[in-house]
Amino acid sequence: MLWLTSICASMACALPAQAGEVSDVEVRANQVVLHFNDVIESASSFVLSGPDRIAIDVKGATAGSRALNQTGLFRTVRMAQYDNDTARIVLDLDRPATISSGTFSEDGRSLTLSVAEVGSSQLRGVLSASRQSFVPPARFRAEPPPRRYSVRIPLPKPAKAPPLPRIEGPNDKSRPLVVIDAGHGGHDPGAISPHDGTHESKVTLQIAKAIRDELLKSGRVRVALTRDSDSFLVLQERYGIARRLGADLFISVHADAAASQTARGATIYTLSEVASDREAARLAARENKADILNGVNLADAPSDVSSILIDLTQRETMNLSADFARLLRREGDDKMNFRTDSHRFASLMVLKAPDVPSVLLETGYVSNADDVALLNSSGYRRRIAESVSQAITVFFARKLASR
Repeated sequence: MLWLTSICASMACALPAQAGEVSDVEVRANQVVLHFNDVIESASSFVLSGPDRIAIDVKGATAGSRALNQTGLFRTVRMAQYDNDTARIVLDLDRPATISSGTFSEDGRSLTLSVAEVGSSQLRGVLSASRQSFVPPARFRAEPPPRRYSVRIPLPKPAKAPPLPRIEGPNDKSRPLVVIDAGHGGHDPGAISPHDGTHESKVTLQIAKAIRDELLKSGRVRVALTRDSDSFLVLQERYGIARRLGADLFISVHADAAASQTARGATIYTLSEVASDREAARLAARENKADILNGVNLADAPSDVSSILIDLTQRETMNLSADFARLLRREGDDKMNFRTDSHRFASLMVLKAPDVPSVLLETGYVSNADDVALLNSSGYRRRIAESVSQAITVFFARKLASR
């Protein structure tokens, strides 16, 4: 039994004891002025691209509810509670910019931030820079809430994370790491072919291993499989393995079934909270509920995961995922049988790692007689593997060239 020490005082643990509200955000041509109705601890800012944004965290503060206006350089201005002790303001920019300076008023009740545009040559240095911090005058600075008393409550033991798989390939941590996920497995066979009884979980594992072998032949990247046997992983464990390993790319391999047995061809899915079409929405509903089979329904994650936090951390990852999807379509054009509308978008749980570019590759339909024959062919699996390997080579070469 684990014990948690909680800092509580008459429900005071829900919000900081001494929290100044961000009562107003005043936007000018090249300045942003934050107003507080009480003292705060500190503020900091950082810059993101894809799209261009500036985020400002105000420690020891709560987010106000006042509607925000924008002008000039700023497309939109948003504010929300980042955590119990921090309000976050996000400035969506019309063009790249950074905070050039920041000054608190003498009473610590306002912070004036100057915003300066930056050119493309300066942007990389700005993005790699650490946060800028701004501290109010000492006599008008809120202190962290003191501990009043501690309450110890018993908690159940946390579920053990699955063991990390072996990383294969060059013994060089500077080489990119690709994690290949064979969909379904164990007590979850996935789709089952009405023609020859092929289980999706079996054919995806064969394809994943073919991709691994092709990548190892190239010697350019390191590779890990989320599973190398007929075992079951819940969806969050699958992309969780990629995150724990520090993967640079995550590919989940599937072979779906369609309502019509005439539907065939490969499709590449990348993450979007809005499905690109009805079929993409159906796929997401089916795949996300796979977790229920293990007795744990992870498909009910809060819908606000696409709020400020995921917007800040995942937008660039989603763009990189879409770039890889386009490369895979291009490199596999003469080797794989793609659908006409081969790149689709869906809210797939397995793609929700916020910091690892991820795609779900539907290699074909086991419900189609021609597709299932191809998927059961070692020659076609090798062609899929060659397409993926070539796309990966170009993807990482482009990333290296852009540094």
